[in-house]
Amino acid sequence: MQLATWNVNSLSVRLPQLLDWLAAHPVDALVLQETKLTDDKFPHADLEAAGYQSQWFGQKTYNGVALLTRTASTDIVKNIPGFADEQARVIAGTVNDPQLGSVRVIGGYFPNGQAPDSDKFVYKMNWLNGLQAWLKDELAQHPNLVLMGDFNIAPTDIDVYDPVAWKDQIHCTVPEREHFQQLLQLGLSDAFRLFEQAPKSWSWWDYRNLAFRKNQGLRIDHILVSDALKPRVSACTIDKAPRKNERPSDHAPVVVTVG
Repeated sequence: MQLATWNVNSLSVRLPQLLDWLAAHPVDALVLQETKLTDDKFPHADLEAAGYQSQWFGQKTYNGVALLTRTASTDIVKNIPGFADEQARVIAGTVNDPQLGSVRVIGGYFPNGQAPDSDKFVYKMNWLNGLQAWLKDELAQHPNLVLMGDFNIAPTDIDVYDPVAWKDQIHCTVPEREHFQQLLQLGLSDAFRLFEQAPKSWSWWDYRNLAFRKNQGLRIDHILVSDALKPRVSACTIDKAPRKNERPSDHAPVVVTVG
């Protein structure tokens, strides 16, 4: 089973690239972030023609998440239960795999936080607390669980091209990294770090200052797998190829192979 996450940074702009990528990488489940579409504009027919069933949760201009699956997904949840939020950031569903059985797939677009001294950072911390509380229950109900998305957190200094410059900046603050560790302590593992990886492996590069060409990026898109799935993970990679497209997203897809 292959599962992937991709912040497409506007699905209306990136739909042809998404369809091309799915044709070349027919993953079993894909979560999208920053679709930036209202629900009535979601291109479910195009995706169905490509072989994918869609669940989506959008809003105008900002945010928006989706879950694309080869087979039907059930028990759909949108946003964090019990956490009041006007922003479309979470979508979850259960998919069935012949080898693994039922797998709970949770896709999230974590808040950016803007700056450590901002109201948006306070929102990010509260949102992360809400996510963690909900995930405890989800893991109890669904031993086979994958949490994927744009976390807007670089977990350690090796996930940052210039740790000195980024020290205590958004994505790299101590509170954000502590929250990432707390997610792991729930019984999750960073799938990418289960394997030896090339140094300077990033999933996001700023559009400015030739960052991609200079490989000045951050690893902020992650796939966390539950303890039950961890022994079954055989690979986790970042696909940089779409970042070379004309008018690309500033994020690259991350793919995990399980089973």
